Amino acid sequence: MKMALQGNTLRIKDADNVQFTVIKSWNKMRWVKKLQELQGTADLELLDRLAGLVRLPPDVDRRRQELRTVQDAVDRQRVADHPAPLYDFPVKMPLYEHQVRGANMALITFGWVPPENQTNDRSVRA
Repeated sequence: MKMALQGNTLRIKDADNVQFTVIKSWNKMRWVKKLQELQGTADLELLDRLAGLVRLPPDVDRRRQELRTVQDAVDRQRVADHPAPLYDFPVKMPLYEHQVRGANMALITFGWVPPENQTNDRSVRA
């Protein structure tokens, strides 16, 4: 099986019948008849399932680890008792905890704050 990552799209060629059937049953990829390949968005769920099926190429595995790091950071923010803002938000009134939590998760998800840079120093500026 050949696997390539182009941007956020995962492309799979030359999968055997068993692999093709299993991957197709997940409904995460579609068959492109013209190119004779499977294509789908390289999200964490798909990459985790593929890692359980075959060994991932280094670039695809790196993408999986990046997505896992972001997801873990978002989960840590979700369960934090008293989240500290990761950014000095331009608001007049102080934010409630659920608002800080949601804003922090958005900053991490959209890549404006690196997942490993979650300190309370408010060093990130626009």
